[in-house]
Amino acid sequence: MAEGKRGLKVGEKVLFGIFGAFVLLAAVGFYFMDAAVQQHPAMFKVTTHYNLSALGEEGSSIFLKEGCTDCHRAMQDGTNSGLSLDGEGSKRDAKWIYAFLKHPQETYGATTIDHRDAPAAAAFVAALPEEKIRALAAFLSELTADRGSASSSLPPEAHDDFVDKMVSIWAPESWKLKYKDVRKEGKQ
Repeated sequence: MAEGKRGLKVGEKVLFGIFGAFVLLAAVGFYFMDAAVQQHPAMFKVTTHYNLSALGEEGSSIFLKEGCTDCHRAMQDGTNSGLSLDGEGSKRDAKWIYAFLKHPQETYGATTIDHRDAPAAAAFVAALPEEKIRALAAFLSELTADRGSASSSLPPEAHDDFVDKMVSIWAPESWKLKYKDVRKEGKQ
């Protein structure tokens, strides 16, 4: 070996070997996890539909221009800092959404985080011109979701034996008396 150059000590070789094994293991693990994800569909697909009217299209533009996507996600665009609004039309109608945008706390019945009075981040929404609020309400009410999707307020129509078993085991008796199974509503 040349003068001034020294080889790696045994401990250094072992340390680099262990590090290399971890990197290789991570790469192989990533490959197999990616292959598994590609083979199996998502458990709950977001199946939001948006067949927008002219007013809904206008509301969509306002939603983007006013920066609503800084906090909310709609049509799979935006962030998840606030609530995802995909499927909102399956949960609430345009009238309720309009009332919320205009008078959030009175409509919601509680203090909201960002739609309360100034200087809250989204307080400006209630001060928008009437036609913009109506367009936003139309847009959000036209974002609907299939029953059972992750963005729907209703579970799938079919019963799932696993879920039913878990509810029977883990749900407190008080819940079973207080809440009804919405899947059974149309069958009685």
